[in-house]
Amino acid sequence: MRKLKNEELDRLTIEEFKETNKTPIVIVLDNIRSLNNIGSVFRTADAFLVEKIYLCGITATPPHKDIRKTALGATESVVWEYAENTMEVISSLKDNGYHVLALEQAENATFLNSLEIENTKKYALIFGNEVKGVAQEVVDASDEVLEIPQFGTKHSLNISVSVGVTVWDIWSKLNT
Repeated sequence: MRKLKNEELDRLTIEEFKETNKTPIVIVLDNIRSLNNIGSVFRTADAFLVEKIYLCGITATPPHKDIRKTALGATESVVWEYAENTMEVISSLKDNGYHVLALEQAENATFLNSLEIENTKKYALIFGNEVKGVAQEVVDASDEVLEIPQFGTKHSLNISVSVGVTVWDIWSKLNT
């Protein structure tokens, strides 16, 4: 088995990416402090044709060298918007027909592997601060809370890993 070269990967140009149909997913970052995590989320969003990323609260915005370092150009392809108030973003997303899902460990959370996806729905995925998680008021305003099942001693994934696992799961369910 031969590894493919970069030029064999059939990559979209930024213009082609912007014109292609997107996966009905938006990502909301609620007070993310790590610039490297933010950049990684941009790369995941690019990989799975996510519609948009909302950067809320203290979440930094491009251009920034530490975001750029992990985004590898995805800040140019993925549509993003800064909003100071996460609650206002949630309200707007709900008004526009998105099913809002907070990723958090919470009572009565739906395990990600049990989440049933409807191809006719649009999804907004909210990911929270590396230490405090998704703010309680944001959890309360969400339509549903998702939890990634974990079985070790930490019960904690890095936010960029959580985004990757969740977006992949929903993308694969939408595309089966």
